[in-house]
Amino acid sequence: VQLVESGGGSAQSGGSLRLSCEASGDTDSRNCMVWFRQVPGQEREGVAGIDSDGDIGYADSVKGRFTISQDNAKNTLYLQMNSLKPEDTAMYYCAADWSYGGSCPAMELWYDFGDWGQGTQVPVSS
Repeated sequence: VQLVESGGGSAQSGGSLRLSCEASGDTDSRNCMVWFRQVPGQEREGVAGIDSDGDIGYADSVKGRFTISQDNAKNTLYLQMNSLKPEDTAMYYCAADWSYGGSCPAMELWYDFGDWGQGTQVPVSS
């Protein structure tokens, strides 16, 4: 499976961006898809995840500001980011895994997901 992120770019504090992650390849099965972000020199941080039934989880740092969604017909995952803050500045990655029967495991297991995109940069200025 190939994952390609898009939608990153410069934003101002308080602004919004929508990231997309298009999946191609053998996607015809139940999965968990997630968004991560990483600042250079820091650990990769789980942001949000969604499973095949539409159950969703968010990191505390983005709850109420970010919304994860998916369009199964388009094999595309989205991350709507509102009320952006400078501390949201990071490279954003999507990842997916098909080994949990369509459910998402605990966030600490997301780091072992088998398929990752190349990332899209989101700089947020104050």
